[in-house]
Amino acid sequence: MARAVTGTSGRWAMLAVLCASLLLVAMDATILNVALPSLIDDLQPSAVQQLWIIDIYGLVLGGLLVTTAAVGDRFGRRKLFLIGFVLFGVASVVAATAGTSAQLIAGRVLLGVGGAMVMPSTLSLIRNIFTDAHEQALAIGIWAAVAGAGAAIGPLVGGLLVERYGWSAAFWVNVPVVVVTVVAGLWLLPEFKDAGEHALDVLSAVLSVAGIIALAWGIKHVAKGRPTAADLLVLAAGIGLLAWFARRQLRLADPLLDVRLFRNRPFTAAALVTLMAMLAAGAALFLVSLWLQYVHGYSPFEAGLRTLPTALAMLGSSLLTPTLMHRIGVRACMAIGLAGLVAGFTLLALAPQPTSYAYIAVFLVTLGFSDGLAVTTAAAVLVSAVPAERAGQAGAVSETSYELGVGLGVALLGSVHAAAYAAHMAGAPAQAAESIGGAKEYAESLPAAARAAEAIGLLERSRDAFDSALATTSYVSIGITAAVLVLVVWMVPGSFRTTGSAH
Repeated sequence: MARAVTGTSGRWAMLAVLCASLLLVAMDATILNVALPSLIDDLQPSAVQQLWIIDIYGLVLGGLLVTTAAVGDRFGRRKLFLIGFVLFGVASVVAATAGTSAQLIAGRVLLGVGGAMVMPSTLSLIRNIFTDAHEQALAIGIWAAVAGAGAAIGPLVGGLLVERYGWSAAFWVNVPVVVVTVVAGLWLLPEFKDAGEHALDVLSAVLSVAGIIALAWGIKHVAKGRPTAADLLVLAAGIGLLAWFARRQLRLADPLLDVRLFRNRPFTAAALVTLMAMLAAGAALFLVSLWLQYVHGYSPFEAGLRTLPTALAMLGSSLLTPTLMHRIGVRACMAIGLAGLVAGFTLLALAPQPTSYAYIAVFLVTLGFSDGLAVTTAAAVLVSAVPAERAGQAGAVSETSYELGVGLGVALLGSVHAAAYAAHMAGAPAQAAESIGGAKEYAESLPAAARAAEAIGLLERSRDAFDSALATTSYVSIGITAAVLVLVVWMVPGSFRTTGSAH
């Protein structure tokens, strides 16, 4: 039974518990970025398994969020939060003890399930705990800062742990935090749920989960190029299942997700901003982490340390966003954030090659500040659009867009980068043309007599190919972000304000 905690200090103590859990869930989306090289050496996953190890977590999490948010609204957000975080701890043990790629992928799937129970609960509980509009806007800003900073510092924490204790430490670190947070949550957090009696529509749940995962899987495989008939079939199935889901929600008196919310143009724009901003940012952080280790030879911790500017910039902009929303409005905040992303990717695309870390550092600061501004504003718009008793729906849309964006970013833009890299490595040995990690392994396998000349030349070529592919991926990111910027300016009235931004 939760203790009834009242007053200002009680509310912020609750927020601290929620943010501790959110930090772990967000970190796990990127913590393996710097651990991938040592993980590859240990488990020897194939190229496809490598992508699944990285992005299956976000795809499963994104697929389940709508359903878990509805469960929380109906049966209790605190209950869902605590059960989900316990599962997250158990899954961390499964992943940490993995001796095969298959077990690691299974652990990441379970982590996604647990995370899907936790993440919408955090935002919906904030909506219930903070009833004052000004406090709510600040709490959402802190929430967004923690979510963004968690994804950004994942490589730093992962790098430190991997370097000292091996890749499994990136999962073991979750366990003590889970124990402390669950105990604190049992003591501090009150229960919130919809006062009415509402049944959970099982068919809607199945449609949403299957549709989102099939859509993501289809996009992932089609993006690799030369899609098979099966790839196209899965993609079409995902689109069809989600269309069926939306149509069913319109007919239900008690929908799993009120899709009529998307008739609200600012609401739809906010969801789109979150999805596309995280798609671009998630892929960028993944590729930059590989660039730091393979192109410049930094250790995992050194690579993580050099991605820290993103976390610091995101933290600052997320906390600044409530004030900016009040002064310049929602549309301006989202537009400035997206314009900043366009500027950052333009800098990266036009950087002289070989690219220096100075350009990367400026890009990371721009990425963090812009992403924090855009995503925090979008979260405030989504939360203000739903009544408190259905706050889980806002959490579901926000977190689905966020996590699906990160997962699809790695899958889609990661595949674009891989294709561009392979094109630049045409004629090289198959292993070297598959990835820069493969090029390094091939060079190290050459006889000592050949290594001095052939290996050095091959490694230099692979680094140049990685840089060129990074520029190509940046141009794609520019196109995506610029398109969303235009849509936001068109869809969101200049006078639009959230409840919290009006205070």
